[in-house]
Amino acid sequence: MWVPFELGRPLGVPGDPAWQTRVLRAVLELLDAPSGPVLTDFPDDAPVASDQPAVLACPVDFPAQYIELNDMEQLNETLQYEVRELRSWYDLAVKNSGRTTVGASGLDPEALGRFIGVFLEDDSPASPRGDMPVLDLLKLAVEDLKAYYLEAVAAQPGQATAPGTVLTDWFWKETAAGKIFYTLQDRWKDSDNRSLQQFSRLILVPRAYAAGSPYADANA
Repeated sequence: MWVPFELGRPLGVPGDPAWQTRVLRAVLELLDAPSGPVLTDFPDDAPVASDQPAVLACPVDFPAQYIELNDMEQLNETLQYEVRELRSWYDLAVKNSGRTTVGASGLDPEALGRFIGVFLEDDSPASPRGDMPVLDLLKLAVEDLKAYYLEAVAAQPGQATAPGTVLTDWFWKETAAGKIFYTLQDRWKDSDNRSLQQFSRLILVPRAYAAGSPYADANA
């Protein structure tokens, strides 16, 4: 079952047993399918708590030039800038916690930025890892890059207790990385390559944020 919840919360939200039970029942109902494998979408987005702070206390001050979505070179350059700017915060987060969720792809943060940036100009680049097909590596790289951003910004003063929804709102609405994922989703959703279509639908942008795509109005 594909669920449109934020990374790390497969049951939707913490502290809501009724909602979590509903998700689990939907998963268990798949066992009644007459044949398999089965892939289906959970129909609703997770509820959002209304008593949480709405803004980051100390957001990273990224420049705004990457709003030119049709300028792939500029978008890529801004991604690389963001990755460099976040590195000191990310290193602090790892030092303070002694762990990180970044690393499934085997690429360091700078290599992640470079690898993902290549897709702005080339839908089928060579995989930098000879032991893994490029789209399999991209899936891991997408999750690693999101985790890198969120761990880095959470290390800033005042963010230790920030709810995940606030941090993910920042990622999807204010960063070049988020805009690049929107860009690739918009380009690949009508691709002749079925693998890219599936990647666009299932991997790049959570359904809860799809309506916020900068391409949504243009494609309406």
